[in-house]
Amino acid sequence: MFARRGSARAVGLAAGYLADLCFGDPQRGHPVAAFGTAAAALERRTYADDRAAGAAHTAVLLAALGTVGLLVERAAFRRGPVWTAAATAVSTYVVLGGTSLARTGARLAQTLERDDLDGARALLPSLCGRDPAALDADGLARAALESVAENTSDAQVAPILWGAVAGVPGLLVYRGANTLDAMIGHKSPRYLHFGWAAARFDDVVNYVGARATGLTVVAVGGAPVSAWRAWRRDAAKHPSPNAGVAEASFAGALGVQLGGPTQYAHRLEMRPTLGDGPPPTTADLRRAVRLSRAVQAGATLLAVAVSVACRTGRRVSVRR
Repeated sequence: MFARRGSARAVGLAAGYLADLCFGDPQRGHPVAAFGTAAAALERRTYADDRAAGAAHTAVLLAALGTVGLLVERAAFRRGPVWTAAATAVSTYVVLGGTSLARTGARLAQTLERDDLDGARALLPSLCGRDPAALDADGLARAALESVAENTSDAQVAPILWGAVAGVPGLLVYRGANTLDAMIGHKSPRYLHFGWAAARFDDVVNYVGARATGLTVVAVGGAPVSAWRAWRRDAAKHPSPNAGVAEASFAGALGVQLGGPTQYAHRLEMRPTLGDGPPPTTADLRRAVRLSRAVQAGATLLAVAVSVACRTGRRVSVRR
């Protein structure tokens, strides 16, 4: 029974990945956007400038997602493996964002190649929260490349691994945590305290995924020694315990240097440098998009294997 469930989950993860690869994010009625709307509505009632209020806000929303995920998975499991695979596939497709990430990165590179700086600046907020107004072509390329690297982990590797070990509830809770981090987890005056719990929880759920991203970059990036060296030497310098791993390994694999002054809407950060080589250019951004797609595929294969292995291990344990 456990083996069949594991196989169904693995099939669902693969099918959800293929659906995202073919279609990208839904253009209308995206469930993640609906969750964001609900979270914003709840925030109007729960907001207070302290950590306890933010922790309660985060816990209520993620508990609701976890409950929905459990109900869906249990109902599907009672109906059989086909339903389990279908529920996993739909949830995986809803949660993943790797294809839209790669397409947006490629569009931005194409816009820069046409010397359309205004168009590139208009597109950058689709990738990250940087202030594009003062960025030149190389600055836009660097910002986009860093976002592609970080979000390869956040939008693809981490969620599909959570799906492998925790099924539909893992997928939904992960995406909810990541969405809340994007909404309230930054260090603006309003969210410095209220968003603390969301930011810390996002760090926890991304820890394994970020390191799986780094290992996959080392495996498929074409420069394993450089990627590994940059990761081990530079990742800890980054203010994020997880983004630093993805960005440093990408920098090493691509032979570029990331980091430096980073302007957000509400503050300027002086980021440490990651990797060796020149600052990235538009051509490097295109290479980063190709690397991201390869890492996404590799992580999916890993997730399918983990899903089958977890269920096989449980079946053996039950028989004993």
